[in-house]
Amino acid sequence: MSVRRIIGHTPETASGSMAGVDYKHHLGTVLYAEEGLQGEKLSSIPIVNRSVPDVCATCHIHATCHQVEGKSVCICNYGFVGNGRTHCQDKDECQIGANKICGNHTLCHNTHGSFYCVCLDGYRASNNNKTFIPNDGTNCTDIDECEESGLCGHNARCVNTEGSYKCYCNDGYKLESGAHSFHPDGNKDSCQEIRCGSPPEMEHGYIVGNYSLVPGSTVHYECEEGFYSDEGKLSYCTANEAWEPATLRCKGVDCGDPPSILNARPASASKTMYGSKVTYNCVHGYFIASGNQTAVCNANGRWDGADLVCKEIDCGRPSLIPHTEMIWDNSTRLWSRVYYQCKEGYYFDGDRNFSECTMDQEWENITYVCKEEELFSNLSIFNETCVKWQRKTGRRGVQETYTFHILGQRWDEETFPEDVIFNITTSEDNPKVCLDLNSGSNYVVNITTISSTNTSVSVTVAVQTKVKEAFNNVLIFNDTCLRWWRNIRGAETEDRYSFHVQGQRWYQKGFLHEMTFNLTTYKQAPEVCFDLQPGTNYSVNISMVALNFSLMVSMTTRITDPPFPDVEFVAAKGSAPLLRLRKAEDRNGPISLYQVIVLPLGLQSTFICESFAAATFFSNTTDTKGYVAAEFQAKDVADNMPVALGDRHYYGKFYNAPLKLGNEYCVFLRIISEWNKVRTQSCAVWAQIKNLPPTLQYMTVVVFGSLAAVCLILFLSFSAARSYLHSAMHSPPAALACEGVRLSATMDMTQARIASSSLETENVSLL
Repeated sequence: MSVRRIIGHTPETASGSMAGVDYKHHLGTVLYAEEGLQGEKLSSIPIVNRSVPDVCATCHIHATCHQVEGKSVCICNYGFVGNGRTHCQDKDECQIGANKICGNHTLCHNTHGSFYCVCLDGYRASNNNKTFIPNDGTNCTDIDECEESGLCGHNARCVNTEGSYKCYCNDGYKLESGAHSFHPDGNKDSCQEIRCGSPPEMEHGYIVGNYSLVPGSTVHYECEEGFYSDEGKLSYCTANEAWEPATLRCKGVDCGDPPSILNARPASASKTMYGSKVTYNCVHGYFIASGNQTAVCNANGRWDGADLVCKEIDCGRPSLIPHTEMIWDNSTRLWSRVYYQCKEGYYFDGDRNFSECTMDQEWENITYVCKEEELFSNLSIFNETCVKWQRKTGRRGVQETYTFHILGQRWDEETFPEDVIFNITTSEDNPKVCLDLNSGSNYVVNITTISSTNTSVSVTVAVQTKVKEAFNNVLIFNDTCLRWWRNIRGAETEDRYSFHVQGQRWYQKGFLHEMTFNLTTYKQAPEVCFDLQPGTNYSVNISMVALNFSLMVSMTTRITDPPFPDVEFVAAKGSAPLLRLRKAEDRNGPISLYQVIVLPLGLQSTFICESFAAATFFSNTTDTKGYVAAEFQAKDVADNMPVALGDRHYYGKFYNAPLKLGNEYCVFLRIISEWNKVRTQSCAVWAQIKNLPPTLQYMTVVVFGSLAAVCLILFLSFSAARSYLHSAMHSPPAALACEGVRLSATMDMTQARIASSSLETENVSLL
C-alpha cells in the first residue's frame, strides 16, 4: 500500500468521496489519500452518489456518504474522526505514531481537518518550499555552512552576498520591526511567528471544532437554528495575518405568507420569521372539527401545524313539542329559527315560542308548554253574591257562552222554590258575574259552556241575612278609598269597624302587604283611604264589631310609572358600541318590557317617552323619527346584561341595525309596565354615539369628549328636575339630556363644573 498526499491551490471549496479514495478540497489546499491506487487517474474513479434517502441526508457536514455492502454509511472526511452522523472531530495528525509524521528535523502544525510540516532551524525542505506535507518524499536536509553558522539567530536563515551576507526570517515568521531583512551585528530585531489573532464573529452563527491562529488554519462556522447562509461558512488564516473571508452572515428563515385554510381566517398573525405563529378561527357559521388552530414557522422555512378543519354548523331537524304545530323553513344552519304554535283547544304557557340553532350544533332549549284550555280556572265567590273565574285559552278574542242554572233554598225553610236559568256571552279572560240572590239563602250555581266543550262546574253560595244596622252600598273611589252607607241605630250611637287588608301580586311571588286597624265613626256615610302599593290586588275584610258582621271587598290599585332607568351614560364611537342594561325593580307594578331606541342626534328633542308608535328600522319613518333597535321581555333581562348596538340581530320584532357611517345618534332606554289594560313608561338617555370614518376619529376625539361632558351635566340637571317637571307635564321628553335644553334651576349649579370636565371623557357613571 502506498500513501500519497498532494498539495495544490484552487479558489474553490468542495468535498466528496470516490471508491477507495477520501479527498478534501479545502480553502486553497487540496488534500486526499490514495490507497492501492498506483498510476490510476483520480478522474476515472466513479463518484458515489450522496443523494441516498434518509441516511445520507443525516451525514455530518464533515462526512461523506458511502455505499458499503449495499447500504448507505456516513464516513468522516479525511482529517476528521467520528461516527459520521452526529459528530466528526478534527484528527490531530501531529500526534500519530511513535515517529513523527513529518519526519526528522521538523515541526508539525495541526490545522482544522489537515496539517502541515516545517523544517527546524538549520534545515531546509528538500523541495525548497516553506511548508510541506510528506506524501511525496519531501524531507528536511542540512543547510550549507553559512546557514549552519547560526549568525542570524532562531527562525532565520542566512543568505550570502558579495562580500557579506543578509538574514531573512523563515517562512511563517516576520521581523517585529516589519523590515524585510536584517544584519545581526548590533541588531536586536528578532523573527516572530506570524499569527492571525482571534477569528471574526459571525452574527447568528458559531464556530464548530478546533482551530489554530497560524497561517493556513481554517475556522468552520454553523448558523443558529432558524438561520441559514447562502455563502461559505469558512474563514482561513492567510500569511497577511488576516482571516478571509472577512464578511460572514447568517440570514433569518422566512416562511412567507401563512397558508390559507378553507372556511377559516387568521385571528392573529405576527411575523413570518422562524418561530412566528399564526392562529386561525373558523368563519361565522362553522366550527372546529379537527386539527390545530396555530401554525408555527419552522427552521426549514415552512409552516407547521396548519391542518385546521372547519365544518358548517348543522343542528339537524328540531324536535316537535307536544300539542304544537311547527313553522320552519327547513334551514338547519347557525341562528336558523323554528316557531311553534299551540293546536286548537290548547293555550301557550311558556317563555317564548321559537328556538334557534346555536354554536353547539343544537337547537336551544325553550320552555314552551301547550296546556289544554281551562274555561273555569280559579272559580271563586266575591262580594257574597258575585262569581269570577279565569278563562285560559289560546283563542284570544273568541266569545264563549255560559249557561247559569241557579237553585236556591232558605236556611229557615225546608223548601224554597227558586230556580233560575240564564245565559251570558263574553270574550274576557277574567269574567265576573253578580247574581241577584236573596239574603238568608243557600244557592247551588251550575255553570256550563255551550259554545265549545260543554264543560260544567258547580259552586255553593251562602247569602247571610241582612242586618238592619249593617252597612251597605259599599263604593270604591280614587283607587284606594272606600265609602259606604251606615244606618244610624240611634242618637249618639257610634259604630266600630275592624279592617284587615292583605295585598298580593301574581307577578311578584314574594310580595305581601298587610295592614290591620280599627275605625270608630258617627258618620252616616263613612269614608276610609288606605295606604296601598301600586299594581297590587287587595282583599279588604271589614268587620262590624257590635253585630259580628263581616264583608269582603276586593280592590286593585293601578300601576304607576316604572322606576327611572338606572343607566351608565356612554359617549362612544363606532358602528357597534357595547352598552350595559341594568334590571329595574317591580316596585311600582310589573316591569314588562325594555326598549332600546335610536334617534339621529339632531332630532332627539322630538322624542316623547309616552309615544308608543314604535317604528322598526325598515319602516318609512326611520330616517326622520328614529327606530326601536331592540325589545326585551322583562323576564329575559339579567342585571348588567350586555347589549351590542348594531349587531344585526332581531330582538323581539325589532331589527338591531348597524349604525350608518358618518352619522351621530342619541340612544334612549325605555322601561314599560303593562297591567290591567294600563301602560306606563319611564325613559332615560343612555348613550351618544358617533360613527365617524377612521380618518376623522382622531380629529373629533376632543370635540366628542367635550360634548359628552356637556351631555352628562345636562342629563344630571334633567334628573334633578324630573320630579318637579313630572307633576306639571307628567313626563318630559327624555331627549332634553342630549339636546341641551336650558334648565335655569340647575344650570347655575353645574356651569362652574363644565370648564374642568375632561375633553376626552368617554364613560360617565350615573348614580
